[in-house]
Amino acid sequence: MNEAAFLKFSHVRKTYDQKSLVVDDFNLDVNKGEFITLLGPSGSGKTTVLMMLAGFEHVTSGHITVGGQPITRIAPHKRNIGMVFQNYALFPHMTVAENLAYPLKVRRTPAAQIKQRVAEYLRLIELEPFGDRHPGQLSGGQRQRVALARALIFEPTLVLMDEPLGALDKKLREQMQFEITRLHRKLGFTVIYVTHDQSEALTMSSRIAVFNAGKVQQYASPDALYEQPANAFVASFIGENNLISAGRPDADGPGTIRTTLPDGTVLRARNGDCQASTRRCVLSIRPEKLAISQPGQTFDNQVTVGFLTRHYVGDFIRYYFQLPGGGRAVVKLLNDTRAPLLRDGQPATLGWATCDSFAFQSDAPIQGETT
Repeated sequence: MNEAAFLKFSHVRKTYDQKSLVVDDFNLDVNKGEFITLLGPSGSGKTTVLMMLAGFEHVTSGHITVGGQPITRIAPHKRNIGMVFQNYALFPHMTVAENLAYPLKVRRTPAAQIKQRVAEYLRLIELEPFGDRHPGQLSGGQRQRVALARALIFEPTLVLMDEPLGALDKKLREQMQFEITRLHRKLGFTVIYVTHDQSEALTMSSRIAVFNAGKVQQYASPDALYEQPANAFVASFIGENNLISAGRPDADGPGTIRTTLPDGTVLRARNGDCQASTRRCVLSIRPEKLAISQPGQTFDNQVTVGFLTRHYVGDFIRYYFQLPGGGRAVVKLLNDTRAPLLRDGQPATLGWATCDSFAFQSDAPIQGETT
């Protein structure tokens, strides 16, 4: 753990019934100015962590410190934390300017300073002409920008965001992702962001904590999570992936293993989390790392498969294949002149490099053969 971290969770646990843990031994270091995302499926504990940090939920055991000072016994309104929610939480009877001024008024900020800061933040969120409008007269994206500005205007120690873009359509979500990251870079505030959307987390975050069943499975940068997942759950939850059931993993070299498919095909992969006692494993390969072998091509790993179907997505095409012994594999190829045309049931060979696949223990939580 980083002793100099700006925000620290140390062995934090949360239970509501004194039997089951919603959050189990949660440890996390956050540096000042980082954009940290808590990512995981519904019920994994990420929002509970956010609520404990905000002070809306009590910590069952463990400690939370900000700037080296413990905060678990400090009242929520004294923690100097800004909050942004999915439902905006704006006052409908107040104008945009009045909504922005409210957190400054309750902190007894002088009127001249309030006027100056409201004007500054209206410029910052590019809504200067809308100060006299009410929230109901704004679009969803505009309301979310106002909610974000209201959370920042009093210069909080931390900004917490709980699924803030969940109510927006795809285009608005992407626009707001850009707006939030723009403001984060400009102002340098520290963010703890909760979402179940993997692409949102990968796009916006400095680091991501992947949750499952109350525990952090991996805490790393977006590229490290995607390229070097810690276990089968992370591999299946972050982005698209193929998880191929295989047999016992045996050491094959420094950091690599050898295993077999039901039809006897021998495959090699980097060792993810397999131990000497592991009896079965799954191989993790990203769809873009797989190739449909052409005559004369050779790969570290090759599997004979049957073509099922393809999905045209515009800039790329997904090809679906039946694996030996059951299960499917997905190959993602750019839509160009090299994209092959295959017939239903046609045999093909998939190939990939050993360094592009990982072997994980098969009893790790898995969402499915492909995601």
